[in-house]
Amino acid sequence: MLTDTAYTLVYEIAAMRQILITVLNGDSMPELLMTIIRYVMPSKNKQLKKLLYCYWEICPKYGEDGKLRHEMILVCNAIQHDLQHPNEYIRGNTLRFLNKLKEPELLEPLVPSCRQCLEHRHAYVRKNAVFAIYSIYKSSQELVPDVAELLVDFLAVESDATCRRNAFVCLSHLDRDGCLRYIQNQTISSLDPMIQLAFIQFIRKDASGAPDLRPRYLRIVSELLESPNASVVYEAATSLSSLSHSPVAIESAATKFVDMAVKEPDNNVKLIALDRLRELALESNGVLDDMAMDILRALSAPSLDVRKKAVDITMDLVSSKNVDDVVKLLKKELQKTAVSSEERNSDYRQILIVAIHHCAIHFHEVAASVVEMLLELVGELNTVTATEVISFIKQVIDKYPDLRSGIVAKLLKALRTVKSGKVYRGSLWILGEYCLDEQDIHAAWRELRASVGDVPILKDEEDEDGEEQVEEDGADEASAKATGPKILADGTYATETGFEQEKTSEEKQKARLSKTPLRALILSGDFYLAAVLASTLVKLVLRLGKISGKTEMMNAFKAEAMLVMVSIVRAGQSASAKSKIDEDSIDRIMTCVRILSDDGDDELTAKAFLEDTKDAFEKQLALAASRETGKRQVNRQDNCSQADDSIGFRQLTTEEAEIVDITEQELAQISGGTTQREDLTSRLKKIAQLTGFSDPVYAEAYVKVHQFDVTLDVLLVNQTTDTLRNLTVEFATLGDLKVVDKPTTANVGPHGFHRVQTTIKVTSADTGVIFGNIIYEGQHADESTVVILSDVHVDILDYIKPAVCSEAQFRKMWNEFEWENKISINSTMPSLKAYLNALLSSTNMKNLTPEAVIGEECRFLSANLFSKSTFGEDALANLCIEQSSTGPIVGHVRIRSKGQGLALSLGDKVAAIARKIKA
Repeated sequence: MLTDTAYTLVYEIAAMRQILITVLNGDSMPELLMTIIRYVMPSKNKQLKKLLYCYWEICPKYGEDGKLRHEMILVCNAIQHDLQHPNEYIRGNTLRFLNKLKEPELLEPLVPSCRQCLEHRHAYVRKNAVFAIYSIYKSSQELVPDVAELLVDFLAVESDATCRRNAFVCLSHLDRDGCLRYIQNQTISSLDPMIQLAFIQFIRKDASGAPDLRPRYLRIVSELLESPNASVVYEAATSLSSLSHSPVAIESAATKFVDMAVKEPDNNVKLIALDRLRELALESNGVLDDMAMDILRALSAPSLDVRKKAVDITMDLVSSKNVDDVVKLLKKELQKTAVSSEERNSDYRQILIVAIHHCAIHFHEVAASVVEMLLELVGELNTVTATEVISFIKQVIDKYPDLRSGIVAKLLKALRTVKSGKVYRGSLWILGEYCLDEQDIHAAWRELRASVGDVPILKDEEDEDGEEQVEEDGADEASAKATGPKILADGTYATETGFEQEKTSEEKQKARLSKTPLRALILSGDFYLAAVLASTLVKLVLRLGKISGKTEMMNAFKAEAMLVMVSIVRAGQSASAKSKIDEDSIDRIMTCVRILSDDGDDELTAKAFLEDTKDAFEKQLALAASRETGKRQVNRQDNCSQADDSIGFRQLTTEEAEIVDITEQELAQISGGTTQREDLTSRLKKIAQLTGFSDPVYAEAYVKVHQFDVTLDVLLVNQTTDTLRNLTVEFATLGDLKVVDKPTTANVGPHGFHRVQTTIKVTSADTGVIFGNIIYEGQHADESTVVILSDVHVDILDYIKPAVCSEAQFRKMWNEFEWENKISINSTMPSLKAYLNALLSSTNMKNLTPEAVIGEECRFLSANLFSKSTFGEDALANLCIEQSSTGPIVGHVRIRSKGQGLALSLGDKVAAIARKIKA
């Protein structure tokens, strides 16, 4: 059990904590000062003494006349005794308190004791004494006029690394020449990492104002690059790139960043080093091109984020000199993924394919080998990655006409291993558009006919089913006859079964399906692929008709194509297919049959099949290329100096001006931020009324949204003639919100004003609600009044920003996301584009569908939208609307996200568009 002394100590600690809270809330309670001096100050308990120093920091030290209170003399004596205490913890804690004491009258008698602490046997006391002396000098220079000489002498005899580091940091703000002499007399490589970091910080600050010493500083920083400590190497490499823009210095810094990205075990360190490396690559155009292979050494890291960042940086450094080596390394990595069993192996493979795609598009010399390698792997890849490969081959075959025949031949061989209908559709489109000579057309025709199999499909399937039924019946009879025992050659008995016959039938079925992949996909229900096949056959026939004038051969091709199409339709309507063919596919296939049954002389039909689709694809590629060029120009402009930019000459600054440790880029950001003035009238839109005008307390709040939190600046008005005692505002939240700090309690006089602030942390982009009440005491202590506040809704648009992603990423996320919110549309807007613009502005989403694809005003519009929240959440939307000649706009918006809240919140924003129009 606790003794009476222990109980007293617990109560004293609790009382001191309550006193600190009360003083911090605004009530200074000056009458308690003498009581604390009498009963708390003599205590030897370390926890209570620490609370006591917190009280000395915030308690009122001056009286109403502006003079120092007499009680503070006792406090000063107690502090002086603690500075001479035999316990090093109490001395160090007291010295740390002196950093927060700013009254010269209190500090003056403490200076001798602080000087003595510089010679204390314990390093904990000495390192705090250094900062205490410097803090006293900043508060009043007359108290320690020889502080620079004192620190120089201290550095000359001190052996502890932490004490030397603290003394050097303080000396760097007081005596620049003394720091230079100290650096000159030291062996840099043998120093402690903390001192080396202090040297680097001083060099970065001093180099901007001393250009004559820059060569010496470069030698020192270059020497620190060889330090075994990673923090020192990072700071030295960062400083080296800012001190000098020469290629040698930039390459040295980049080499160290690459080593950190490869050797450091922490993924965060790897990512930071790669970010610095990207900045160097952007600032020094072409200097780091020879380091592309070194950067790719980071692909050995297990983290996918590190690999992706390394590949992205390398793609900016690829040139005609190193593209062969880069592609060879990427090929090796891609081949490793075929046998790897990593968790995110497919994502890493897709990153590699996109990188190889980038190299092949920009460099003709590697395009052929890249295409051949990817087509060999297309059967082993998953659907998403194989679709990326086919999309990449479309661009290569369009950009390089001399490679078309070779790519078509390799694609025909790869079709035998394709298992995905989506990949097959892309391959058929390539064959239909880029089989331009008679030889390629005949080769494609033979391969497609072999993949379709025997026609008519329905009759062939029925014959196979009949043969299989006969085989099964025969197997049943054989098994029935073989129920008796059979004498083997060695004289033993055995019984025959029909398992072997059944197994052989299954193997035949699998073999038949593997020989005809196109036929297997169509019979499994993929009739969209059948429609694409019909369109491809029409293209091949029409193009062959323009090239060749042989009528008999053309008639044979037409007849064979129509037989394939009609047999597909009949098979889709029969029971041989797993699912019935849809009406859209029937219409498309029969349209192709009618085109072939005609003479084929219709120029519009030939133009639509042979020219328009290719022209649309080329326009899409040109639009993507122009976007990429625009991004590069923007990046180049950001890293270039304009002719009319102001030039700052730091050499002309006065010696009295304090030299700031800041780079030019940071200086530009600061100057840009300070010149942007906030429009005060915009605050009126964000003011929320919390109470009514007839309530005893009127309250309104200005809601300011930051990146990850919301600040409520609440104005309280006492509308009564009484003083409201202990008035406090309490807030609570609903949703992914959390109240961080509680507003302080105050007394508000009659018709008085009071302002409180509270911060609310936001953890997701879901719609949140903030509610609360005001509580104050009446004339009697047991009376309290509660005023309920109106709810404050956090706008989701403050956390959603437009973003861009590729079509493949959009489709992948669309298939993965679970939550969908479908909103029907019935709007009276004048045009479809007007509704699209209203949707984009009300949801902060980005239109991913190019304007060229949307085209001119028509009666139907479909677009994909994408946005990303501040917290990394993705939101997808698909808009499908149509408009009749006289009726309203009808359709729907489908919103998908990983979480339910984001999809519902965006759905509310879409529904609000209709309410605004009605209003």
